[in-house]
Amino acid sequence: MENYYVYTDHMTVGYDGIPLIENIQIGVHRGEILTLIGPNGSGKSTILKSIIRQLRLLAGTVVLDGNSMAELSEQDVARRLSILMTERMNPELMSCWDVVATGRYPYTGRLGLLSQTDRQKVDKAMEMVHAQDLADRPFSCISDGQRQRLLLARAICQEPEVVVLDEPTSFLDVHHKLELLDILKTMVREEQVAVIMSLHELDLAQKVSDRVVCVNRRCVERCGTPEEIFTDDYIRSLYGIERGSYNAKFGCLEMAAVPGPPRVFVIGGGGSGIPIYRMLQRRGIPFAAGVLSENDMDYPVASALAAELISEKPYEPISEASFRRACESIDRCERVICPLNRFGEDNRQNLALKEYAQKHSLLAAPEEIECWAAPQKAAGTRSKHCIGPDTACRPAAD
Repeated sequence: MENYYVYTDHMTVGYDGIPLIENIQIGVHRGEILTLIGPNGSGKSTILKSIIRQLRLLAGTVVLDGNSMAELSEQDVARRLSILMTERMNPELMSCWDVVATGRYPYTGRLGLLSQTDRQKVDKAMEMVHAQDLADRPFSCISDGQRQRLLLARAICQEPEVVVLDEPTSFLDVHHKLELLDILKTMVREEQVAVIMSLHELDLAQKVSDRVVCVNRRCVERCGTPEEIFTDDYIRSLYGIERGSYNAKFGCLEMAAVPGPPRVFVIGGGGSGIPIYRMLQRRGIPFAAGVLSENDMDYPVASALAAELISEKPYEPISEASFRRACESIDRCERVICPLNRFGEDNRQNLALKEYAQKHSLLAAPEEIECWAAPQKAAGTRSKHCIGPDTACRPAAD
């Protein structure tokens, strides 16, 4: 562990002298992002608070640049390590610029007077997080997302060698989540800053982290690269997922498949079926999907959401057996949707499936899904295309 810029040596953390997690040994190099993931209440924030000395260690040591942090002065630590935690900060009568400027206090001396250089660093940090327009506004009067950006600016102008962040994206919209993480990656790459943070967004953790620490069941359960950690089975186990699934290839969660026999058959492929699968799932309509190659973009989502899936091995043309199974499935369904509009040699049989559905007056346009499970204006009346969960018979042909 001595090669790490920050590492924990047999660290035990907890509250009121009662251990929560024992013998923690994790470390991070400069120029690297280490992310803690795990269920709520597993101890991620406790580990971070113990690293930054907000909580007293019950055992072990935190080492910063070869020195025990317990032996370093507050100013020495503040010049090397910056923090952004989830606790709400409520400074009275301080502007946003003033709050960011507190990041320069480790360098200002006892009187806390800012030099012109200090002021320039504050302005530059606010510019990096696109918060210049907030400079003169009271910090107490801005949104949680704006506060998070300003606290990151405070951390930036502190010019740290290590940044510790607890759920830094919690209050941010999608735009600012990506912006914040891009800023962190830039600091890591250009300034060789070491970052230790916790995240709940698995897709972001998978994309931004160099290494991942999994905290679960009062222990550090696993540590490795994103490729080692983010697998369907392990994430399901880590979070105890019983309804729905985690898709490691796409880095996203999928809802559980709607129970019951398929009522709609979707002829998809190349990503065309994914929005249809999700729309049918939202409307509580079980569906079948096929015929999909197992390396098709649609396949992972169809595997998670379809009541029935007909597939072929990668790079194999659709076999006669798979085609017959698909026709039999179509015969049991009420409608067929084909968002696929290009057919090559390997999926030529899918064009035949579309023609089969059209011949039997089952083919529906994707936009018709919008009305299928919608409530009707007049009691007892339904559109001929509506096949919501309370319908028992096939709709009339066009």
